[in-house]
Amino acid sequence: MAYHATHRFARIAPRKARLVADMIRGLDIDKASIALDMCKRRGAYYLRGVLKSAIANAEQEEADVASLYVAEVRVDCGPTLKRFQPKDRGRAHSIRKRTSHFFVAVAERG
Repeated sequence: MAYHATHRFARIAPRKARLVADMIRGLDIDKASIALDMCKRRGAYYLRGVLKSAIANAEQEEADVASLYVAEVRVDCGPTLKRFQPKDRGRAHSIRKRTSHFFVAVAERG
């Protein structure tokens, strides 16, 4: 059985967060949390919180925490905030501030 947690509307581009998500996919939760602690990327901060929440959800359902691993990690696109930057001669360039939805599922081995 898989236990999951989500974080929606995170203010980070999904392309940047997926680099960190690929790093922990399939690892044991101990190795995944150590990897996220050592990673300097900003996406690791968000994924660390979601992973802790998924582990806490598994503990709440009385799962064997020692045998948990990261079964699924997904970073989906959220809504894009559209802003404009004024430029010379009355022009304006669009700025897209992207958001992400994080999904982490942990499951027991065996």
